[in-house]
Amino acid sequence: MNDDLSLVSVIKVRFGESSVSALQTTADGTFTLWTKTDLVKDLLKFLKTEIIQPFRMLYDLTAIDERRRLKRSNQPESDFTIVYHLTSLDRNQDIRIKVPLIGEYPSIQSITDIWPSADWYEREIFDMFGIKFIGHPNLRRILMPKSWKGYPLRKEHPARATEMGPFVLDDQLREIADNDLKFNPEEWGLKTQNQDTDFMFLNLGPQHPGTHGLLRLILQLDGEDIVQLIPDIGFHHRGAEKMGERQSWHTYIPYTDRIDYLGGVINNLAYVLSVEKLAGIEVPDRANVIRIMMTELFRIASHLVWFGTYAQDLGQMSPVFFAFNDREKIFDIVGAITGGRMHPSWFRIGGVAHDLPEGWNTLVQNFIDYFPKRIREFEKVTIRNRIFKERTIGIGAYTSEEAIEWGVTGAGLRSTGYDWDYRKKRPYSGFENFEFDIPLGKNGDCFDRSTVRMEEMRQSLRIIQQCVNNMPAGSYKSNHPLTTPPLKERTMQDIETLITHFLGVTWGPVIPAGEAMVPIEASKGSNGYYLISDGDTSAYRSRIRTPSFPHMQMLPLISKGYTIPDLLSILGGMDFVLADLDR
Repeated sequence: MNDDLSLVSVIKVRFGESSVSALQTTADGTFTLWTKTDLVKDLLKFLKTEIIQPFRMLYDLTAIDERRRLKRSNQPESDFTIVYHLTSLDRNQDIRIKVPLIGEYPSIQSITDIWPSADWYEREIFDMFGIKFIGHPNLRRILMPKSWKGYPLRKEHPARATEMGPFVLDDQLREIADNDLKFNPEEWGLKTQNQDTDFMFLNLGPQHPGTHGLLRLILQLDGEDIVQLIPDIGFHHRGAEKMGERQSWHTYIPYTDRIDYLGGVINNLAYVLSVEKLAGIEVPDRANVIRIMMTELFRIASHLVWFGTYAQDLGQMSPVFFAFNDREKIFDIVGAITGGRMHPSWFRIGGVAHDLPEGWNTLVQNFIDYFPKRIREFEKVTIRNRIFKERTIGIGAYTSEEAIEWGVTGAGLRSTGYDWDYRKKRPYSGFENFEFDIPLGKNGDCFDRSTVRMEEMRQSLRIIQQCVNNMPAGSYKSNHPLTTPPLKERTMQDIETLITHFLGVTWGPVIPAGEAMVPIEASKGSNGYYLISDGDTSAYRSRIRTPSFPHMQMLPLISKGYTIPDLLSILGGMDFVLADLDR
């Protein structure tokens, strides 16, 4: 708190007393201040480049439609709010800068000249809210089609298909959709030729197997060399944030499984931790250790999919079958414990759905004993394979400074040698009680990203073994009244208790007004749910910060000068999921 106050003092000395419109108290304790539209750009540049231990990472950038919000706790008046979420890895601290905007379709200065990674975030805000960013190099829709009417995250936009008329794809709409897909190089500032040669434009996707989902890449080629690359995303967009604002707090949990659909309950954890912060719910030790064990199992399962498909992308067929067979062994454990497999949706607000079944430890221990030799085999057959090395060493490399500049987290950041893992730096769910190492690379290339993930699977096994050896006794969920559903034995005592149970299950809990986000170390990088409650049974604003979004935005930078086969190496080495990117 003292650091926050000293930072406020530094800001006021630099920009004047009126530069800080308000200080906001948040449930997650993140330092949050409001400033003015005409000062925000200079303030952000100051925080990034001029202070000691600067906030070099633009972790997230989003907006809030405030027009129907009732409980704002003396925050400045605004129709919309822009929220800049900055991270200082040196300080191990976050800061939120908020700017109030007035008007039905307001505008604000772009910060793409401060953070190039703001490009996609500002386009997304324009796409979802209709807020314009003055000075943006190419402000256009990014997730929705060009011809889409309205701005989906504004409160007046329908949240359900039943609130809209039936969709009919007539010839006119088909022609509009076809025209939307046509690529015009001039619209993106790309030349069709230089003094020596004509450039070729190649459409890669949106169904190419090397892209791990529906992604379209437009390549500007000089012979076989990539001159420029334009990602066209949004093919997996399903309005996940909009759905988070219409579902109750607990019925939204299954939707989170489908964000990084390879991460399973890791998605649940990022969400429920933020809800628990809002509600002030303390989770029992047993529930925390169960959660850690399940998330680490899913981390291995996710890395196995990456490993198998990456080897396949580079021309090696066998590893994908071996990796998926081992993933099935994990799913056998997940199925026995949760009743589900790939998307168990098993975590709950305040704990997990039910206690561990009898014999769970034998299943988990068998996998712990079996898997280390498989990792050694994978490394021998694939990672140390001469062809694999030639396809990955020195390819798609970037530095720690570039990674931080573009918001890269997870194995991508650690492959550059930068030691940062949320499980160590900001332990959650009791990770501070576990012993494990953080694998690091040196060169930040595709090969180092691969070796980091292989070692991460070993470290996950270490964590899981500690869960087996030290599983606490006690309850698998909190006894807090806002946890859902309440314990069954407490519901049959009197009619009032039964009614409370019924309302808790059907409507869900009423979460106190406030806002919170707890970033976690997901399998692909940092994941966080920025949730705002208006004291209701559902979120007023549900923002999902995923790792794949900033990672994919960096693709043009790390692909220039390479060839198309190299591009497939870079894509596979990135380990992204399109649903995680598009939401």
